[in-house]
Amino acid sequence: MNQNKQFLNRSPHEWLASLPIFCLLILTLVIGTGEMIHGQLLRMGEKIFGDPSTGVQYFMLRADPVKPDCDPNPDIEAEVQKSLAASSQPASDIDSLFASEPVDPEATRQSLITARDLCQEKHQAYVNLSKNVTPSLKAYRTFETAFFGLFHFGTENRAVILILMVAIAATTTTLGLHHIALRPPVTKTDFKVYSIAMIVANLLLLASSISYWKLQISSGIPIEHPIINYLWCGLFATLTLISIKQLVKPPADAPEGGSIGMALLSIPLYAFMAINSGLSFLMGGHHAGLAIYLGQMMELSGVFLNLALYIWVGMLLKQTRVVDLFLDIVRPWKFSPEVLTYIILLAAAVPTAYTGASGIFVIAAGAVIYKEVFASGARRQYALAATAMSGSLGVVLSPCLLIVVIAALNKEVTTSLLYGWGFKVFLLTSTMFLIASLLISKNSFKFAKPSAALPESMRALVPVSAYVVITLLVVLAYRFVLDTKLDEFTAPMILPFIMLAIVWFDKVRREPAAQVSPEIQERRVGFEEGVRIATNDTIGHIGALIMLMALSVSVGGVIERSGMMDAVPETFGSVWVAVSILLVLLVFIGMIMDPFGAVILVSATIAPIAYKNGIDPVHFWMIVLTAFELGYLSPPVALNQLLTRQVVGEKVMDEADGEVRHLSFYWRYERWILPLIVMVPSLILVAYVPLLFYAK
Repeated sequence: MNQNKQFLNRSPHEWLASLPIFCLLILTLVIGTGEMIHGQLLRMGEKIFGDPSTGVQYFMLRADPVKPDCDPNPDIEAEVQKSLAASSQPASDIDSLFASEPVDPEATRQSLITARDLCQEKHQAYVNLSKNVTPSLKAYRTFETAFFGLFHFGTENRAVILILMVAIAATTTTLGLHHIALRPPVTKTDFKVYSIAMIVANLLLLASSISYWKLQISSGIPIEHPIINYLWCGLFATLTLISIKQLVKPPADAPEGGSIGMALLSIPLYAFMAINSGLSFLMGGHHAGLAIYLGQMMELSGVFLNLALYIWVGMLLKQTRVVDLFLDIVRPWKFSPEVLTYIILLAAAVPTAYTGASGIFVIAAGAVIYKEVFASGARRQYALAATAMSGSLGVVLSPCLLIVVIAALNKEVTTSLLYGWGFKVFLLTSTMFLIASLLISKNSFKFAKPSAALPESMRALVPVSAYVVITLLVVLAYRFVLDTKLDEFTAPMILPFIMLAIVWFDKVRREPAAQVSPEIQERRVGFEEGVRIATNDTIGHIGALIMLMALSVSVGGVIERSGMMDAVPETFGSVWVAVSILLVLLVFIGMIMDPFGAVILVSATIAPIAYKNGIDPVHFWMIVLTAFELGYLSPPVALNQLLTRQVVGEKVMDEADGEVRHLSFYWRYERWILPLIVMVPSLILVAYVPLLFYAK
């Protein structure tokens, strides 16, 4: 590792990738909090530099006053006589043909006096303003206007910031072979198939981007941000070249052999989506199709930038002891694995919602959760199922970013309504998990004596309380200093500051080395290095997740253009029939698409049909969200299952499979079947029970 350190103890990767991504994340925070901060700067400027006695306000001082060019003390009588003399002589022979009203000396005098008074007011205002232009004022307004310029520039260029972030992250992810796939490449055959698929996918994306660029130029309409076209084309050309190099020179330690069938499973999901969508668009003569649907990501640039911040929050959480300290509260009770898992799922739902419900919590805490559940005596397959579900049940809770997107695209619902009913859906799914686990369990319901467990839990609350206080202090600072409360709209801006404060505290108050297990030894670094490591981790996940989401939108475009939705009638004659048919369709979409891309597709195509058939909008979106929870956990994509595989490692997966290889079907595939046992009945209840109360 030290060999890679070349300049100021930083690797080239950290200079070329981590530092730019860190700057872009900070810029995103500045943009997001810019309006509230700038408003406070203006109010502070008014309090410090405003002068009520002379009517001077800070906004008048944001630029140097200009001295008026009028005469404040004119000779009024001389000007009156001049006007009278001028009016008595016609300007031309033509003017003399027309009679004109004689000039009223008094009216002229009053007009001149009014003009003089106005001029004197301007001069007095100039004097008053000049007196207030002090060195301290100049320094303050320089900072305030510079901040406004940065905030305004960022607001106008959100799409450019997003594509820069994605370009850097996707390049890094491709170089590191970290794209999300059903299984990682292992053999030479795996790497060959992986690289060929990446070359084809990126060439299709490059060709589509060039085609879309030409289409924009031929339209004659000025391109708002031409740099976006340069960046897209540059990105896909770079990714193509990287993949060609990886095809020519696979990893030297990769073993020979391997089967084509298994190698196909190592193709990144984003490449698979790009190939299928790109070929579909090409056969339809829609050459720019891929790029056009990528452009929808730019239209929702604010959402994806918030998602990048959530990913960063998750990686910062990974640098702290918060999850371990919470588990210290639970451990003394020695719950049976099923009850312990239920408690963990309840607790995990909150950070899942606060990290955008996109599997980020699985990445951040999945390894700890798996280890804890397994250590409690659970089966490995059960622990894997629990880890995957820890990142999906919170999708319906506040302030989940997915619900914010739904409310933005559908005026029939609001975030408050969706969050309110979402909490009830969460209680249903989590309770269903507990019931299913206890029914299947081979263990008896057990827990330690309260007299022994409670004192230990109370002692474990002490170190956790410090983190709670830090969180409250940051939230209160926003509330009273910036007049901003924590909600679903401000969470992406406030949470990074909460986590930075927690990381700082955690690094300052870290445990002595003798008390730290080898597994978390890597967290025993300073604040700066901890943030740097978190940013390094963030890059790979931005490149993998956002590219997957972007191509998921393209898959939605293929479905939309395929005519599949046209085959669905606008009315079914019965709301029960409508729910049944749409339910199957939603589950199918949730299984093959990322939820963010699926929401865009459903909002445009299925939601209007649901409303026309009398399905209550809030009820409909509860069905959609529950179907998406099922999709997070179900083949063929099962994103949270794939992320679980990444965080626990291939060795653990092999051990889990080996442990049950001789058992019956259920026990061999429990990590897949248990989530279905929980989510399928939950989805049926969510879909049909509300109809009993409002369906005709």
